[in-house]
Amino acid sequence: MYIPKHFEGSEVDGREIMKVHSWALLTTADEAGAPLCTHLALQWEDDGSPHGTLVGHMARANDHWKLFARPAPSLAIFWGPHAYVSPTWYTPGPKVPTWNYVTVHAYGRPEIVEATPAVLMVLTKLAAQYEGTGADAWGLGHLPPGNAAGQTQHIVAFRMTLDRIETKLKLSQNRELEDRQRVIAKLEASDNQDSQATAKWMKRVLPA
Repeated sequence: MYIPKHFEGSEVDGREIMKVHSWALLTTADEAGAPLCTHLALQWEDDGSPHGTLVGHMARANDHWKLFARPAPSLAIFWGPHAYVSPTWYTPGPKVPTWNYVTVHAYGRPEIVEATPAVLMVLTKLAAQYEGTGADAWGLGHLPPGNAAGQTQHIVAFRMTLDRIETKLKLSQNRELEDRQRVIAKLEASDNQDSQATAKWMKRVLPA
């Protein structure tokens, strides 16, 4: 990913983005070099490896997972908040529109999770992440006995230990402080949640 020095984020930032914005695009090139892409939820786990591991699953009918047998180099792309920035928000002068955003590229080689108990654990953790653990939260235990294990026949779970993480925070760091503050004020005033979240990230990278 092209990352100018002033837009470079830390791996800690990247881990936070992956955990909070876990809907990702997983891309793997086949033997001819053609990319296969799947949109899916991925969970980042701190498993003691240098960059952590992504865990997920996809439909068995999706041929993408068959590339994992090599295992093939893959890229998971995560989108954080993003927002349009109008040049009318800056101090007067010849300026142009842009887009502020945060994103993460995570690289690794997916490996298939074979054992049914391990697959069920992947699904249990995924459900817990989004359902929570309250009394009304849905879990695999809500299914009839044996149904959850049977459902695993229709999916393929996998783990991707990460080789590296690239984090880009394009948040007007190349602008004067007054321009950055003006953009933050406009984004905060928006009724768009992405705009408001982008403003929060902009505040995080303001000079102390």
